[in-house]
Amino acid sequence: MKKLLISFWLVILVFTIGALFWYNQYRYSLPTPVPNGYKTVKSGTFIHLTSGLNLTGQKPVLLHFFNPDCPCSRFNLQHVKSLIKQYHNSVDFALVLVTAKPYTAQQIQDKFDLQIPVIADKTLATACGVYSTPQAVLLKANRQLYYRGNYNSSRYCTNKKTEYARMALENLLHGLPVLNNPLSTTAYGCRLANNNSTYAAQ
Repeated sequence: MKKLLISFWLVILVFTIGALFWYNQYRYSLPTPVPNGYKTVKSGTFIHLTSGLNLTGQKPVLLHFFNPDCPCSRFNLQHVKSLIKQYHNSVDFALVLVTAKPYTAQQIQDKFDLQIPVIADKTLATACGVYSTPQAVLLKANRQLYYRGNYNSSRYCTNKKTEYARMALENLLHGLPVLNNPLSTTAYGCRLANNNSTYAAQ
């Protein structure tokens, strides 16, 4: 009887874990709902960056919008690091922290082994048209918006054919037009904190 009971609870446990995994896979496969009051930011819009970033002003900039409490943000971090490693000589990178929790820049850099500037500027998400994480925003050297969108169609950024952020980087560096693919600009992932009813990056 005892073995039967243990077996029963093991089956329940395995089923529960499987159901939770399936639910998360399903949840994050759906587009992030567009917040009320959202306004599209057009390519070519000038984006003002805080002077605290200490960027050269001579290179394009990739802003990585990141929430350490968002599973999707954590899953794609290795991919972001691979982009930093490959393009750091041609592009300036910065992480924009969008979370309701009081993380410091140093905490994020230490915890995730990042050697790029980290800022918690709540206005940048709105300025760039970002309402979910993770998102990539690519600015030209003159700080005009070039690309705002996804890194990959895969949650783990493993699909080589849909590396949208990498494609955008390559296009910008080679003077080509921005990607024109609805899948690259339809937001997926976690909503920004406190923006369920109104568009506000808080």
